[in-house]
Amino acid sequence: MAVKQNEKVFTPRDVENLIAKGHAIVIYDHYVLKLDHWIEYHPGGNKAIYHFVGRDATDEMNAYHCDETCKLFTRYKIGVIEEPWENMIPPIQGGHFRKLDHNDEDKSLGKGDKTSKGKKLCGEVDAKIEPKIPQGVILLEGMEEYYPTKRDGPIRDPRTIIDNYDNDLVKRDLNDIPPLDYKTQRGLSRKYNELHQQIINANLYECPYYEYFLQFCINLSLGLYTMIFFKTKHYFMSAVFLGFFWQQLVFIAHDSAHISITHNYQIDNIIGIIIADWIGGLSIGWWKRNHNVHHLITNDPVHDPDIQHLPFFCVSSRLFGNVFSTYYEKYLWFDVFARKLIPIQHLMYYPILCFGRFNLYRLSWEYLLKGQGPRHGKAAWFRYFELVGLSFFTYWFFYLVVGSLPTKWDKFQYIMVSHITTMIVHVQITLSHFAMSTSDLGASESFVSRQLRTTMDVSCPDWFDFFHGGLQYQAIHHLFPRLPRHNFRKAQAYVIDFCRETGLKYSIYGFVDGNGVVLNKLQDIAQQVVIMKECIVESAKHA
Repeated sequence: MAVKQNEKVFTPRDVENLIAKGHAIVIYDHYVLKLDHWIEYHPGGNKAIYHFVGRDATDEMNAYHCDETCKLFTRYKIGVIEEPWENMIPPIQGGHFRKLDHNDEDKSLGKGDKTSKGKKLCGEVDAKIEPKIPQGVILLEGMEEYYPTKRDGPIRDPRTIIDNYDNDLVKRDLNDIPPLDYKTQRGLSRKYNELHQQIINANLYECPYYEYFLQFCINLSLGLYTMIFFKTKHYFMSAVFLGFFWQQLVFIAHDSAHISITHNYQIDNIIGIIIADWIGGLSIGWWKRNHNVHHLITNDPVHDPDIQHLPFFCVSSRLFGNVFSTYYEKYLWFDVFARKLIPIQHLMYYPILCFGRFNLYRLSWEYLLKGQGPRHGKAAWFRYFELVGLSFFTYWFFYLVVGSLPTKWDKFQYIMVSHITTMIVHVQITLSHFAMSTSDLGASESFVSRQLRTTMDVSCPDWFDFFHGGLQYQAIHHLFPRLPRHNFRKAQAYVIDFCRETGLKYSIYGFVDGNGVVLNKLQDIAQQVVIMKECIVESAKHA
């Protein structure tokens, strides 16, 4: 890259120094961006930025933003880097950074280096986070010291058993994907950008509005059936159709949150708030903050809130150790309750998902009341629009609809049936990730490699797309988050060709088979808990 006159050139050591001083430094297309003042304005939430401090976020930022927004990134540039960038581990993920201090010398660090003590780094949490793969390590097959299989002595150590299980999964992942050296991963990134350009050239970012007319007809029909059965006092059937109505609305809300309907930020968010908050009672702002982190650090047990469901579900043995969630900023305790539930999680999978919507109400109100979303900029006013929306939902559903039912049993039944029916969407959401890799493979892995490693698609006939909302193509969605979901099926052929060329794996199952894979994964993890409990008992006998 040619450096323009008067552009400051940064070395990795310079960038490390800035991060050690508390700045939010992100690399974008060879530019060094300083995002300190943008964090509180960022519509996608602060944590989405925290996870890319010290990293090259070019592919992620291009995937998540339109061309017009991408052009604005350079307003935050403070210089450029000349050499190809090698990612650092962000502070939120446990990265350590050193200051430059030319008036001091610490022989343990090298001349001119000094640790940053006392001051909190950008995104740093109030807990000690230890990344599985240390800073600067490129994980390759044969590097057994980072994923060892240990041998026990006469007494089985529960921690050793669990570590061996997780390390065996890391070995499997390393065998299934292209090497993680930067040359290979940069090649994958270049190929991914070529693929993205093919998607753009095929006009797949153009929203097929006719499909939304069909979606409108489906939702209108479900809404009318809800009212007809309610008026004729068939309350059970009315509740069932209301649940189906909410399930279908979720797909439109999802589209709007990814700005894939009109591609206009304000319009799509207003559509999303009306659908999600006012009609569905769920905060679209909470969902965006949560979902953006999920997309960027997919299936990481420490960072991805979409797989942090203790004490009810556990999809990684790494969660057995009282992990500190950097999203929720609290410990996920693997307590007595978890030790009772996780061994039967494969049996409780569907029953527990029946109550998922109630938890989403809690998370929505918590997000808005605590002001966890952007408080400045063009997204700030959404908080108040959402608060009014959730209040309106509480009024129309719980007071006007449920409150008008004649008996307490009718009220209870209507609430439970309508909410249990939406369990289908929770199965659809978890299906694409619960069975997939949860390994930490280090900072060198490219965006495209991680998304395909951690995400599964679900196959179904064309005519059944409406049931899944088009979002059964989650791997394709993770590669192109702003792509209208009605075009995912068209994009699939491009992705399959890309995977054949690069050696990356594209995972796809039928809906029934996919459920079987998830249940097998849950049962496998449950068995690890049983083994761990047996080891603890055995150790206690010999103590």
